Amino acid sequence: MKLKQILAFLSLPSLFFFAACEKEESEPDPEIETTFNLSENQAVSESIGDDANVVFFETAATAGLIGYRLNQTTKTTNTLSCASVTITPQNSFPKTMIIDFGANGCTSADGVNRRGKINITLSDSVHHPGSTAVMTFDNYYVSGFKAEGTITWTNTSTPNGISWTRQVTNGRVVTPLSGYYWLHEGTKNVIQTAGANTPLNLLDDVYSVTGNHTVTNPAGKSRTVTILEALEKKTICHNVSKGKMKIQGTNHFAILDYGDGSCDNTATVTIDGNPPRTILLP
Repeated sequence: MKLKQILAFLSLPSLFFFAACEKEESEPDPEIETTFNLSENQAVSESIGDDANVVFFETAATAGLIGYRLNQTTKTTNTLSCASVTITPQNSFPKTMIIDFGANGCTSADGVNRRGKINITLSDSVHHPGSTAVMTFDNYYVSGFKAEGTITWTNTSTPNGISWTRQVTNGRVVTPLSGYYWLHEGTKNVIQTAGANTPLNLLDDVYSVTGNHTVTNPAGKSRTVTILEALEKKTICHNVSKGKMKIQGTNHFAILDYGDGSCDNTATVTIDGNPPRTILLP
């Protein structure tokens, strides 16, 4: 066999080896992709939960259930402009609040499309220490995403400020198109940082949110979510406007960054210091 033929023959395994390595390097790590997807899922969960919370607080404010008898004008984002609200009983607690956006849905004055019902059992006025509000969903959709599970608010306020714990149990979100879903559970601590002196004007309210969460995909892959920098939620912003969350993977982690405080529908996800990817929020 000629020398050139021998060298060519010997080089074939090397070519296959380098080609295989190049293919492996170009294919995304499935665990990292799972972390990215679950980071995006958790961000959507936050948006849907925050939207339901705004609906709840607006309902309480317009019904006189915040807990103050003040000569103030009620100002809201008008999430209820196309909803029907039923509160029973009228003169005692606990109360049942049914917020119905209709089976076919409607778009409120705040520009968000919702359908179905939010049901809330309220033990006392919203700002009274120790009061609880248990929220469930009845075939409820917001921006096409179906929300399921239970959100329990417990007022933990002290003379130093207004605060709550917010616990999500059996949380489940179903996407509009493919039917893909994920599960989420956790507890957040919510502190009101602005607007406490004008309780009926919800437009100046700002909240600081800390805590932990777990998010799980249909394949059973889970990630633990920890808030590194308190999330800033302004009532006038549909989404969280500032703050960072850490999403822990198997041997890596992601940082979900909501930005500089601007009201927008974007966030970025960075995994192990690689270039960030931008995600869109509902």
